[in-house]
Amino acid sequence: MLVQPAMSASDRLGPLPAAALTAAPLAVSGVLASLHPPAPGTRTFRWYRSLEKPGFTPPDPMFGMVWTAIQAGLAWGGYRLFRSPPSKPAHAAAALWSFNVAMIGGWSELFFGGKKLGGSAVAAGAMLATGAAYTAVATRADRKAAATGVPFVVWLGFASLLATEVWRRNRHTPLAH
Repeated sequence: MLVQPAMSASDRLGPLPAAALTAAPLAVSGVLASLHPPAPGTRTFRWYRSLEKPGFTPPDPMFGMVWTAIQAGLAWGGYRLFRSPPSKPAHAAAALWSFNVAMIGGWSELFFGGKKLGGSAVAAGAMLATGAAYTAVATRADRKAAATGVPFVVWLGFASLLATEVWRRNRHTPLAH
């Protein structure tokens, strides 16, 4: 049986490298999400408004508020993970965290940029699975960081249901696949 040496404070990433590793996927996500905003007066806005949506679709401002809160929590959780002692669970959780944060913008690019309703529903489901994996793995590295994944996973469950229903209702419209 191998005995792991005790981790010292110097084995952890410093605050600036941890902040940089946290900021990088957040920046990628932000850039992707900003490429095709559904801003009033744009083609994307008109396309989004033309979609048939289920009655449980939240009002548009709710999406921005929810995602802002979720991303703020995820940023704090990512920073904690990058500052945690090196371990296999910490490394795996950090990789899953980075993927999920970048995919927030990737989903936006797929849905609003590519107008791929089917692909965005599949991507939302995949993010739900990888978000749940992040939360589970992060629990073994830093419980507080893992807790930031819970609202993300809950929202992704709802978002997956919503994306699938939007796809189902608009399956026969141009650009729905």
